[in-house]
Amino acid sequence: MSEAARGTEVRYHHSPSFPGVLADAGCALLVSTYQAGQLVAVGVADGRLTFSFRRFDHAMGVAVGPDRVVVGGKDQVWTLMDQPEVAASVAPAGRHDRCWLPRSSVVTGSIQCHEVAWGSTDAGEPDLWVVNTAFSCLAGLDGRHSFVPRWRPPFVTRLAPEDRCHLNGLAMRDGRPAYVTVMARSDEAGGWRAARNETGTVLDVASGEPVTTGLAMPHSPRWYDGALYVLNSGWGRLERVDPATGEREVVATFPGYARGLACHGHLAFVGLSKIRETTTFGGTPLAAYHDQLKCGVGVVDLRTGETLATLEFENGVDEIFDVQAVPGARCPTLGDGEVWVLPSG
Repeated sequence: MSEAARGTEVRYHHSPSFPGVLADAGCALLVSTYQAGQLVAVGVADGRLTFSFRRFDHAMGVAVGPDRVVVGGKDQVWTLMDQPEVAASVAPAGRHDRCWLPRSSVVTGSIQCHEVAWGSTDAGEPDLWVVNTAFSCLAGLDGRHSFVPRWRPPFVTRLAPEDRCHLNGLAMRDGRPAYVTVMARSDEAGGWRAARNETGTVLDVASGEPVTTGLAMPHSPRWYDGALYVLNSGWGRLERVDPATGEREVVATFPGYARGLACHGHLAFVGLSKIRETTTFGGTPLAAYHDQLKCGVGVVDLRTGETLATLEFENGVDEIFDVQAVPGARCPTLGDGEVWVLPSG
């Protein structure tokens, strides 16, 4: 089918198990697509996958709160409010149970906002943390400043828009930042690029010290159910880390650059991207298999490492940045119709 007049055509296919796995998990997914500039809501209706797309320039980190979703973009951080009264009226009427619509944004400028995450203040109020990759720090937002620096690795000696270590991922624990991923412990402008396949590190936020190192371009650290997980992206692996020893166990391996991780129940939803040699991905261990790599989402049983279901985008989307689960959601919508989504065939 030719390109649709109102947007971009996207074709996909999935394993027969995917709708059932998602329905049984009792959640929907929000997936951000950096290159394609879309936030995608994935749900299930009548036993089939449903998709809703909304455009955000360079959509990256996604944070899901009780009544809102935050999306990091090229030079803004967007807030989408949950509109349950609207959901039922979005066509086809009666299908959708959740609807998030953009209601505000903070203009940050080009800070290379990667992951965003909800925490909580001492008073129990929601507290948004932003991974500010350009300035190598964790930050907050307010109405006056581009960002408010809140933490940076101890080896980064000053705030400067130089992407010194490529700080890109954040794991929260008990409402506070606990772990971050960097591609190298570098204090030079762009210094992480020199040996990025061997220098990836998970840092402990409290101490600033390495928890484990030697990863290939890691992303998406997560503290979940008493365990620390990280995506060893350049190898396409989901790994479990022992914070006491730094030892890592491979949980599962995927046919794609692994970036974006959501844990829900006993499942891990992992974002997969293709590799374009002209990008930073070029030269990673997976690059040798670039013509075999997939873009989509893999679903893994954290107990066994078994891949239970897969979703693959055939065209229109080549890179996934983040994946978030929305517990209790069945068939959400973003209230937008810019993209036509068609099954193969």
